Amino acid sequence: MGILLELDLTRGVLETPPASPVAAFRARHLPTLRELVAALRKGARDDEVVGLVAHLGGHRLSLAQVQDLREAVADFRTSGKTALAWTESFGEAGGGTVPYYLATAFDEIWVQPSGELGITGVSVQAVFVRGALDKAGVIPQFGKRREYKTAADTFTEKEMTGPAREMASRLAESAFEQIVEGVAVRRRLDTARVRELVNSSPLSGQAGLDAGLVDRLGYRSDVYDALEKGLGETTRLLAERYIRRGPRTLEDLRKVLPWPQKPMVAVVRVSGGINVGRNSSSPLGGPSSGSDTVGAALRAVAEEDKVRAVILRVDSPGGSYIASDAIRNEVLRLRSTGKPVIASMGTVAASGGYFVAMPADVIVAQPGTITGSIGVLTGKGVVRDALGRIGITQEAVSEGENARMYSAQEEFTDEQWARLEETLDRIYKDFVAKAALDRGLPEEQLESLARGRVWTGADAHDRKLVDELGGFQHALTLACDRAGLDRDEVALATVPHRNLLERLRPPTTTDDLAVTTQPLTFDGLTTSLYSALGLPPAGLLRMPLNWQLR
Repeated sequence: MGILLELDLTRGVLETPPASPVAAFRARHLPTLRELVAALRKGARDDEVVGLVAHLGGHRLSLAQVQDLREAVADFRTSGKTALAWTESFGEAGGGTVPYYLATAFDEIWVQPSGELGITGVSVQAVFVRGALDKAGVIPQFGKRREYKTAADTFTEKEMTGPAREMASRLAESAFEQIVEGVAVRRRLDTARVRELVNSSPLSGQAGLDAGLVDRLGYRSDVYDALEKGLGETTRLLAERYIRRGPRTLEDLRKVLPWPQKPMVAVVRVSGGINVGRNSSSPLGGPSSGSDTVGAALRAVAEEDKVRAVILRVDSPGGSYIASDAIRNEVLRLRSTGKPVIASMGTVAASGGYFVAMPADVIVAQPGTITGSIGVLTGKGVVRDALGRIGITQEAVSEGENARMYSAQEEFTDEQWARLEETLDRIYKDFVAKAALDRGLPEEQLESLARGRVWTGADAHDRKLVDELGGFQHALTLACDRAGLDRDEVALATVPHRNLLERLRPPTTTDDLAVTTQPLTFDGLTTSLYSALGLPPAGLLRMPLNWQLR
């Protein structure tokens, strides 16, 4: 009896495994993106697997995640096995564009008869709270480099500035171009026809069928009846369970035996905000990457002879300039050993996320990745008057003229603002110079691409900020090729990875200490509050978090 692999993408997917017990509980039963891609790659080559069925809808996946999955489905289809996607509806009142784009990677698309195709296009949204801050009595004071570094605009503006609107328009346009092209190719339609259908959406299921956007109308039971008719009786198995199960054949057993030792490709992750110190996680703020932890991991793989190549997997909007620079230095030291370093960008690798990726031998991003944002910002929100309105006051005794420079109780003096501007100029100049050096571009050319501007991976590739387009699997292939390894005969290891015994054992060196995760805290709550007030904890190299690509 053959295996029918099932993908349930209504739950969403994880970029990285949970780093804390609370996060693990909240994310229980959620697969990682890498697991699903690996399952489809393995299933395509496994004679026991006879087909693939995917349930789409529900939780939104990012455009870059969808492109990773589209590539994996395309790889699965090369085996000649059935690949079918179904959904109750591609959105209700819109919101179905990206899920439908994913569905077109499959051989057949089913929609419930009462469902619709809400393929209404792409929107880039920004949120502004300046009016609320004015009413609350909060005074936002921010400096930025340069005009496209729009994260501060959330607090200082009431609408998009000209540069912000220009950038948002191009982000939406680039994403839409990718989706239209992908749909047109897979559904054998002209791109002009696809745009026409999008502008006519939302469409009923029947209208979608008549237009050639879907293949069949039916309910879940109809989908599985059709699969049984075509494939015979099968054993259904979730893709993540399939990839996690133990060896079933002698060949599978051979691949997991510890001997003979296989050459290793190490994966070092930079996920979430980037901060000085150790990795941490909070139930509210999610994971963050500490320069101590990431640096220790990079040093460890540099010294390990079995590691022949390294993939730096970046899914981060940035954060601390100091931490980002420390990680970049460790990447350069790792490269000096002769081991190839391939940066693989996830949904976002911007600002500090781009900073840590830019020194790699090769940067790989999906066309829909959000990247760039080579710029800097800092400042604060003065909450003295807001707190005074509810009877809270604060007094301080200080030594040093600038001891209270970043206090949320006082505005910057003219001298302090001049110092802040000098700091912004220094950091921006350093960022641009290092990016130009790492990317092999003249500094003037790099600066014209910087200015805090966010790019899609496709546009970044056209401008040489990214080397190749593709997902993690493409990065792995490049790493193996550069190291002279057989892709199918390598061991893949995430670093740092510590078993329970190692976690309980007390650290003996500072590197041991660095790879331990900080205790679970509610720092995400305070960070969010600081961010809402415009305070510095998020770091100087942070992308505009308020952008939402839908």
